Order: sequence, then structure tokens, then C-alpha cells
Amino acid sequence: MNLKHLHSFVHVADQGSLARAAAATDLAESLISRHVAALEAAWGDRLFERTGRGMALSEFGRRMLPEVRAALQQVTRLDAVARESAGVPTGTVHVGILPSLAPQLLPLLFADLRSSAPGVTLHAAEGFSGDLDEQLASGRLDVAVINRYGSATQRGEEALGTADTYLIGKAGSPLLAHGSIAFKALAGVPLVLPAVPNGLRVMLDQMARRHRMRLDVAMEVDGSSSMKDVALSGHAYTLLPLMAVRQELARHALEAVPVVKPGIRRTIVLSVTTQRPLSRAARHVIGLIRELAPKLIR
Repeated sequence: MNLKHLHSFVHVADQGSLARAAAATDLAESLISRHVAALEAAWGDRLFERTGRGMALSEFGRRMLPEVRAALQQVTRLDAVARESAGVPTGTVHVGILPSLAPQLLPLLFADLRSSAPGVTLHAAEGFSGDLDEQLASGRLDVAVINRYGSATQRGEEALGTADTYLIGKAGSPLLAHGSIAFKALAGVPLVLPAVPNGLRVMLDQMARRHRMRLDVAMEVDGSSSMKDVALSGHAYTLLPLMAVRQELARHALEAVPVVKPGIRRTIVLSVTTQRPLSRAARHVIGLIRELAPKLIR
């Protein structure tokens, strides 16, 4: 039994004879006869009574005809669904995003997915680069947006943009009254920073050793929101890119000046897992990140 056999059975039932069925389908009469005979052999009963006026459905044939019609309709629907769904991404995509970028990127990414790929579910993890690297390496993330410092960009990563590092503090702080601050002037300034092995912290410690100075790390935290909260209190300062404090700067709660001589520039990269092939949904999300993230970074 195959679909051709079923179609031939329906055509003969509709036309009432092999000859008329052959004319309606452009198939040879002998071929249609073989299709019907094959069904009768497979099912073990006669579908038609052969008469001098043509082919009339047997009692068994009348019982089977609506079942065959329903089966062919379901196959047609299946084909239509497959054609409509082909190329449409579906499934869950696990994305890691830096805390400095997440508040701006995630809402835009979600909105774009709802319109362009509603079958995709986004599972977002917010974290510093070291934690996101570990999750990528273990396969818990499909893709991540990560900071790299200096020449630490890894092979296969795609740069989305660069961002300078700013000293962030409560608005009105005298330390932020000038247009910039030299790195050596950070000596003795109470700072709230991520703990090692965070990339920024490692870079700062290396720079401090080269300049033979000591950074006053008053507090270590695991999230940029806590870094901003302490800076808002006025008791300490932190070091972040401007995109991490856009809202606080807009309402004049925080102020920022760039760190110079030397500056601290980070490259924000797109990194994907090597633990498994990327799904169509993951590739779609990556395309949206490529489009959205550089604008936010700039």
C-alpha cells in the first residue's frame, strides 16, 4: 500500500470505472487496475464489484472509502504544515549576556524574537565573562556576549565593538569634576570591583603592578548592579563602561569620567559553544545579536 494506491482507489470510486478514472488522472487504465488490485490483496477483501457498466463499491469498499479520504486529507495537511514550517526556527536557545549589556539588549532581543521567530524560547543567563566562559565550555550556553581585554580575544570569537572603562561615582563627587582621571590617580580611591578571575579585575591588577601602585579594593561583588548600588551610596567608586550606567547617568544619579594614561579598553565579543552544532534557532538568535549589540555598544 502507498499513496498512489489510495489515490487510485478514490478516483475509481468517484468515476465509477477504470476508463473514466484513467482519463481523469492521465494514468494508464492498467496501472490504476494494478493499484486497486494491490490494495485488495493487502487488505484481504474486494473493494469493487465489477459489472458490465463499470466498477461499483463493495460493502467493504464503502466502509473503507471515508477512511481513505480522511487519510489523504491528513497527508495533504501534513505536507502543507511541513512546507510552512520549513526554515522556521523553533526551540530553546541559551544565551549568556554581560550585566552591563543585558538591560538594554535583552528587551530588544525578546521583541525581535516575538515578531521574527515566535517559536524560539530565549533562556538568558546574566554574568561576568569568567562565569559565561565556563558555561560555554560545559555546553550550558549556546552563545554568549563576553568582555575581552588586551589581546585575549580567542580564536573563533567575533568582535561586536569596543568600550572604554570609566570611573563611576555619585553625582557631584569632586573626584569626577575633571574630564578624565589618570590610572595612577586611582591609588587610594576606594573601589568596588569583581573578584578574580574576572577579566577586568585581572587587567587592573596587572596594570597596578606595572605602575607600582596599589588599588584600594574596598569590596568585591559578583554583579554590576551591586557595583552601581555602592557607587550610588557615595562611599566608593567602581569601574564600568558607559553602557552599564546609561539610566543612572540620564537621571544624574551617577557621573562618569574615562580612565586614561593608559585607558582601559574592552572588546565585546560574540562567542559560541563548541560542545554541539548550533541549531537553526541559535543561528537566528546570533544573527539578531549581531544586528542589535553593536548599536548599543556604540
